[in-house]
Amino acid sequence: MGIIRMIVVGFIVGGLARWFFPGPVPMHWYWSILLGIAGSFLAGFVVQMLSPSQRQQPLHAAGWIASILGAMVLILLNNHFHILT
Repeated sequence: MGIIRMIVVGFIVGGLARWFFPGPVPMHWYWSILLGIAGSFLAGFVVQMLSPSQRQQPLHAAGWIASILGAMVLILLNNHFHILT
């Protein structure tokens, strides 16, 4: 059940990040899922590094807003370095 939930949340986060990002973001739906999952873990990592109380905790996904922002950062990096295209 955890993998299905991660895929659904990744799809929602990736889709919202693509919708909020200014300009077109051409990518397939499966890249949107991976974008949402990766954005969530990137945001979780950043929050963990910025919060001293969270550094001893295992790496985990971030909340919705942080996940969308993390996915938008990944879109920006992809547009700059052309990783997926």
